[in-house]
Amino acid sequence: MLQMILLIFSQCQFTIKNAFQLLEELGIDTPNHAVLVIRYPMFISFTLTLIFKLNPVVVSLNVKEGQKITRFTIRIYALFYYSICWVTRLSFLFEVQVLVCRLIDRPLRPTMPKGFYYETQILSWVFSYDGIHSPDCLAVTAAGIAMALSEVPNKQTIAGVRIGMVNDQFVVNPTTEQMEDSELDLVMAGTDSAILMIEGYCDFLTEEKLLQAVEAGQVAIREICKAIDVLVQKCGKKKMVDAINLPPPELYKHVEDISRDELVKALQIKEKILRRKALSALEEKVITILSEKGYVAKDESSGASENLADVIEEEDEDEIIVDGEVDEGEVHIKPVSRKPPCQLFSEVDVKLVFKEVSSKFLRRRIVEGGKRSDGRSPCELRPINSQCALLPRAHGSALFTRGETQALAVVTLGDYQMAQRIDSLVDTEESKSFYLQYTFPPSSVGEVGRIGAPNRREVGHGMLAERALEPILPPEEDFPYIIRVESTITESNGSSSMASVCGGCLALQDAGVPIKFPVAGIAMGLVLDTLEFGGDGTPLILSDITGSEDASGDMDFKVAGNENGITAFQMDIKVVGITLPVMEQALLQAKDGRKHILNEMSKCSPPPAKTLSPYAPLIHVMKVNPSKVNLIIGSGGKTIKGIIEETGVDAIDTGDDGT
Repeated sequence: MLQMILLIFSQCQFTIKNAFQLLEELGIDTPNHAVLVIRYPMFISFTLTLIFKLNPVVVSLNVKEGQKITRFTIRIYALFYYSICWVTRLSFLFEVQVLVCRLIDRPLRPTMPKGFYYETQILSWVFSYDGIHSPDCLAVTAAGIAMALSEVPNKQTIAGVRIGMVNDQFVVNPTTEQMEDSELDLVMAGTDSAILMIEGYCDFLTEEKLLQAVEAGQVAIREICKAIDVLVQKCGKKKMVDAINLPPPELYKHVEDISRDELVKALQIKEKILRRKALSALEEKVITILSEKGYVAKDESSGASENLADVIEEEDEDEIIVDGEVDEGEVHIKPVSRKPPCQLFSEVDVKLVFKEVSSKFLRRRIVEGGKRSDGRSPCELRPINSQCALLPRAHGSALFTRGETQALAVVTLGDYQMAQRIDSLVDTEESKSFYLQYTFPPSSVGEVGRIGAPNRREVGHGMLAERALEPILPPEEDFPYIIRVESTITESNGSSSMASVCGGCLALQDAGVPIKFPVAGIAMGLVLDTLEFGGDGTPLILSDITGSEDASGDMDFKVAGNENGITAFQMDIKVVGITLPVMEQALLQAKDGRKHILNEMSKCSPPPAKTLSPYAPLIHVMKVNPSKVNLIIGSGGKTIKGIIEETGVDAIDTGDDGT
């Protein structure tokens, strides 16, 4: 018999209705074959299954190096929507599905314990959609519930909510109609005590308002997590704690003993490529010693001495019996050293420990010495250089360089035929008049790799940069062009998405797009527990982080906007979560960083043209009486085709309103 658990969502409140009574009526003690159905009011439902046959959280029987796969699928019949591209079964995800996958995955990663190497898969489906409530936040909460009920030994329960702001009032889980009038679109996830992930877009919202919105969302998340914990106590599965396989504790000391001096020197190398080569060579050395040759600790080897306690007796002759008595014969004593045995460790454990030790040394250098790998202070930004009109034939172009990160942004203007098609449940528009495409080739980090369709990271970074630039664009009535921005990362050492925001803003100006204000983006980092590394315990915020600081730090917080407000933000936490005071400090420090970047962008040489390129198409808009449109088109389009041939224009488009 199918077991079912029903959870009812009602705007800000999360309640459990008749779930346990339903289980008792079905005669079920433990939901080993459960389907979890989470409902908003009306008809939207998000279904997750909790068994190995139909399981959103599936733990593989094969132990692999830990990774988590998230897949979010929208069924065609969810909205009775039909598209020509859905005639055959698709083998890829739409952009909206990729973005929701990232929303699910990012808050769950910090809750996964170290040493859990079972491959874990989360599958999410939207089976029914009412057109009123967006399913993405519901997917985050549903995945958190499924993980909490499963055997996966995750640390904490998570939940997700959306926060809108209508008439200066915050709304938790607003409807799609309310979101049309909202000045804020904030999606956040966390635990009952901390924030794990936020992502959102707004129209130059102040830091104070954003913090208030996050606080409102945290209250809602806390209530949801409490209800989930009650459910887990009743019918949660036993966690696979025994499956956690941590490296031996002594391995950390061995890695430090072998690599300490060389690691300190390698972390002082300012150039990314040279530093990475030095660290890779050191890692290979450590792996060879600890997993192939064997390692003898210094304190063990120095303690061996040649004394009476370190010798053993060996008998060279057999015992002889003479007249019923045992003749022991001659006993020869040879001094034999008691050398400590060589220790061998698995390569996987050595790699994991070397990474943690490297991060530990990098953190200590930043906290104790006040200097980062490239010699900057925590609040200091890398050198910035920018130039426009780099590509003479393009409609607009800009090259933005910040340290070892560089983005080439190119703007192309076109008519409505260039609009990007949208396949989404929530969005009612069929196309977008502005879109940004982000490309991160492997050559940007000195690697060789396959070039294909955009991966999840490229889709997510491109959407973040796109939404950061969207508020500065003019109304379509004033500038009737389809705008495409392509950002190609030519070199990367952290914060390439924010470089795309800066380069895209300059390229828009170079293409003659009359933007409202210039905007810039910056990525912030964090060392949360400074007491461990010689600090006073106060969290240390880092401005304009590099790739190594992103990998070794506790936070990646991207903020875009100008000195007056924020247009886009995205925060990922790699620890158990951060509090509002830490987030407030990061926002204020990011504001100072944006001011500095905008000042450097104003020094762009050559500067943006701020006029339409001679190669850009010219669009002339005129109004006629709507009743006369048919006369302009003519029978079978004969009249309008004649006008096109006579004038030499590329196309003439007409609208029902006489445009």
